[in-house]
Amino acid sequence: MLTLYRLEGCPYCVTVAERLEALDVDYESVWVEGRHSQRDDVKGISGQRQVPVIVDDARGVTMAESERILEYLDTTYA
Repeated sequence: MLTLYRLEGCPYCVTVAERLEALDVDYESVWVEGRHSQRDDVKGISGQRQVPVIVDDARGVTMAESERILEYLDTTYA
């Protein structure tokens, strides 16, 4: 199972969620705070406060930046 850390209204997060759905990958969404200073949970996971972030526990991967995430999903799950 993948975990997607995302923000309401974030177009990059929507793109990643849509790709996960298109690839039929089960995932859990964790909705984060709108203010960067409030995103300590994301920083604790990925070392930064930007979203989207995915955590793929099965493969030991934590990744930020939507383009990198999309490439990873296509390579790993397509």
